Order: sequence, then structure tokens, then C-alpha cells
Amino acid sequence: MGRKFFVGGNWKCNGTTEQVKKIVATLNEGQVPSEDVVEVVLSPPFVFLSMVKDCLRSDFQVAAQNSWVKKGGAFTGEISAEMLVNLGVPWVILGHSERRALLSESNEFVGDKVAYALAQGLKVIACIGETLEQRESGTTMEVVAAQTKAIAERVTNWDDVVLAYEPVWAIGTGKVASPEQAQEVHCGLRDWLLTNVSPEVASSTRIIYGGSVTASNSNILAHQPDVDGFLVGGASLKPEFIDIIKAAEVKSA
Repeated sequence: MGRKFFVGGNWKCNGTTEQVKKIVATLNEGQVPSEDVVEVVLSPPFVFLSMVKDCLRSDFQVAAQNSWVKKGGAFTGEISAEMLVNLGVPWVILGHSERRALLSESNEFVGDKVAYALAQGLKVIACIGETLEQRESGTTMEVVAAQTKAIAERVTNWDDVVLAYEPVWAIGTGKVASPEQAQEVHCGLRDWLLTNVSPEVASSTRIIYGGSVTASNSNILAHQPDVDGFLVGGASLKPEFIDIIKAAEVKSA
């Protein structure tokens, strides 16, 4: 069995009740490949998680956009992994570059969060990626390897981990890594897992791409052998997200 294509939609800090209802209605009506071909996970803001989960078609799942690094308690504004499990939320996004940059989440802190979420039974979309300065200085693989290492040191079972490579310079900028650039990093990450974790983990772990993915570039990105799907930002709020999901057919053809 090959790696099942994975398409995540990160809505970030966007939406009103009416907007969310319209997005969900569009998704529910969309014609997409079966669950055997693609796994689809939507990540609305926390306040809409339950509503989206209850209204969304059964073959699509939901993810939280973050969770706290330990059990709940006196941590104002945080959401614990236990709370998400209690709500029946199966997935969480951790280590997104916006949280790394704006909230100073370190590699080690992200690794701890990933390990704790997994221990509570959540599945994790773990984000990694380099800045434009790091890309131009030629340290891309060094940066993403260090970010991955901090996760690998704390995780023993990779069955419920999806790695999301998101070059920071391509997020929300309209710039997108070329298919060759994406493949190069994804291949490098798979080689890192092979050397530092195990051949089994390297072979089975899905590595998805994020960064200005649209309907117009999703098919060519999906053609790359080590690109196993996408984490989509702005386009996941639009009808074109259905077309991005359909890029999974590239792998199944």
C-alpha cells in the first residue's frame, strides 16, 4: 500500500458563523475522490470546531489549530489535548510557522507539544519550514532537519504524525516553491527519517506541502514522488479547495 494522499485546510483566524456555514455547505456538496484515495482534514478556529464537526460530511475530519503542551490547568487562553479528545476532535496542527515566529515557539517546545498530543490520542500535523533568509543562505535542510529532530527525539510511534513542510516565504505570499524545490526538500526529509529514525518510518510517513497551494498548481505539485498532499491556507476557504482535493487522483492514476 502506498501513502494515502492527505489534504488539510487551515482556516487560521478567519470566519463568521455565516461564512463557516457557507464553506461547509460547499464542501459537503463537492465531488471528491473516495476516502480510499484521499484523507481530508479541515481546521477551523476553535470557536467553530464543534459546529463544523457536527455539520461536515462524514468522510471529512476536523483538526484543532493548536493545543497546550501539558494537561489543562491555570493556563488562560490555552486548549488542552484532553479537551480536544473529549470533543471528538481527532487531529491537531502543531508547530505552524506563524506560532513559531509570532509566539516564539521553539523547536523543543513544538516537539514537547507533539509528544503530549500523541500521548493523549490525537493525530498530529507537525509543521516545519525555513524563512526566506534561511533559504537564500543555503541552510534549508539544516533548518528543517533540526525542526524534525526535535520531534523525532520525543516521538516513538510515527503512525499518527503527518509532516507538513511549509516554506515560510511561501505562506500567504502568493509565492510557491517550485515542484522541484518542494520535491528536493521532501526527499531530503525522507532521507533524514531513513538515517535517523527507521526505513519503515521514512517509507510510511506522509510529508505534505504547504505554501500558497491553489487549484492551478496542486496537480503539478502532486506529481512529485515525495509530495504526499497539502496543507492549504487561504484557498481552503474557497470553492477551489475541492479542486485541490481532486489532485489526489494524480497519485491514484
